[in-house]
Amino acid sequence: MKTVFITGGSGYMGKRLIRAMLEDGRYVVKALVRKGSEGKIPEGCKIVYGDALDAQSYKGHVPPASIFIHLVGVAHPSPKKKNEFKAIDLVSIQQAVDVALTSGIEHFIYLSVAQYPTKIMREYQEVRAEGERLLRTSGMRSSFVRPWYVIGPGHYWPLALKPFYAIARLFPGSRKAANKLDTVTIQEMVNCLMHVVQRTTDHIEVYDVEDIKKFRF
Repeated sequence: MKTVFITGGSGYMGKRLIRAMLEDGRYVVKALVRKGSEGKIPEGCKIVYGDALDAQSYKGHVPPASIFIHLVGVAHPSPKKKNEFKAIDLVSIQQAVDVALTSGIEHFIYLSVAQYPTKIMREYQEVRAEGERLLRTSGMRSSFVRPWYVIGPGHYWPLALKPFYAIARLFPGSRKAANKLDTVTIQEMVNCLMHVVQRTTDHIEVYDVEDIKKFRF
């Protein structure tokens, strides 16, 4: 059985992904968790206590040749949280790359964000782009999954944007942006991440919004 080490496993997407991997039955899943948050992790997942912002707190707990999934990020990203993006999103990926390199992992899966130019979330995109750059230069086999808005329980407000996307697609000048910055569902995200977990890659793979939306099965 392949071991998967996941950071951000107690979050909105992490809990669902852990459950899907455990139900699949082919993976031993280990989640990095702060003390007090272990109750948010699905039963059957192995707990590693530590801090995603401190590599030393979990070095030695990531097995060689394992899959490393990094989902850590500021909850409910918005333009006013740009300082948090640097303090949490950026620092956590820096620490994760350090641990992954030391451990000799097989495949690094990074939850990034759509990289189509936009002013409203530029700082967020820049931080995630820096995370991708760190992985590219590390030489590790890596996959980047790049959603924009994710729709699901408790996160249905982006549905209000759907009419604007539909209108934008009618015009050649805005069609590309509408496709690159479209919404995806939480189930599409989990399905896509499960697909990436099951793959082996010898290089860098990127899954943009259009790619994520293919995983509706």
